[in-house]
Amino acid sequence: MLLTALSWLLVAGSAPALAQASDESAGGETIDIVAFGDSLTQGYGVDPGKAFPEVLQAELREDGLNVTVDNAGVSGDTTTGGLSRLDWSVPESADLVIVELGANDALRGVSPDITRKNLDEILKRLTDRGQKVVFTGMLAPPNMGADYAATFNAIYPDLAQKYDVTFYPFFLEGVAAEPDLNQADGMHPNAAGVEAIVERMKPVIEEALGDMAAAAD
Repeated sequence: MLLTALSWLLVAGSAPALAQASDESAGGETIDIVAFGDSLTQGYGVDPGKAFPEVLQAELREDGLNVTVDNAGVSGDTTTGGLSRLDWSVPESADLVIVELGANDALRGVSPDITRKNLDEILKRLTDRGQKVVFTGMLAPPNMGADYAATFNAIYPDLAQKYDVTFYPFFLEGVAAEPDLNQADGMHPNAAGVEAIVERMKPVIEEALGDMAAAAD
């Protein structure tokens, strides 16, 4: 069921999470990345192979990186849902985890205190494991009010600084509210929108990989 809000925010969906199947790439140690999020990660409404994790994997391999990017996105997931499935969705063997959660919290008016607590615990567990993290931000819809937005939006930079993780301030940067880059619902990126997100995020992810990415050069 779609929720009414700003066109650039995702909504609860029913499509299941899809697992990455391709393990083919150049020789050398494989870099394991997990994209952990909601429908923006899962690929709601786009064709198979066109979701964020699959496109990111293809683009990183074109750059010579021996990577797999697993799709651990679940449509409609909140930060509460993400925290509850973290341990079985994100293996400790992953070299890097992309965390993209929170938009459904804002759409549903979940208390920012709850969202902060959940994201704090997610980042704590991942960093305690020693995993690299790319933490992506989200923005609250204006219809929630200025006070809610100010409190919610501050969660992401605060926690990125607390845990010293790589921070990408807005997952939908350059895609939000762009009709040509979104599906008919105005809420989920289409294939071109996913490509645009990957193009913007890829340098950030490669930088976060650090020595692992450099070894492939």
